[in-house]
Amino acid sequence: MIKKFLDKNRDLGILLFRIGIGSAYLFVHGWAKIMEGPKLWEKIGGAMNNFGITQIHVFWGFMASLSEFGGGLLLILGLFTRTASSFMAFTMLVAAITHLSKLDPWSKVIYPIEMLSGLLLLIFLGGGKYSLDNIFFKKK
Repeated sequence: MIKKFLDKNRDLGILLFRIGIGSAYLFVHGWAKIMEGPKLWEKIGGAMNNFGITQIHVFWGFMASLSEFGGGLLLILGLFTRTASSFMAFTMLVAAITHLSKLDPWSKVIYPIEMLSGLLLLIFLGGGKYSLDNIFFKKK
């Protein structure tokens, strides 16, 4: 009985997951980073040093902040869900690698890995039935 209910409401689960993850990125992570400005963006963009990219840190930091803020909004709406999740997943991968390269404790490393896992889920599942993706891009 519970399995039938859950199977029937799979898309509701995707919606709730999108809203939860999207809200965290939009209101907590992304907005705060956008509002801090270039000084923080440069620090965040410095993570690209791990990949041999040693210039334009402000740009990379802004792009990471924008992917979290804009991606969070897109996840809530269910619009371009896979694309937004891909950009956000890359941001979380960079964050996880940065924490690992600094030999940070697992308590700092695990959060971006958890978020990366959820974003990978959305890349595979998409926005679900209750999304703008479904309305605008539904295959006929």
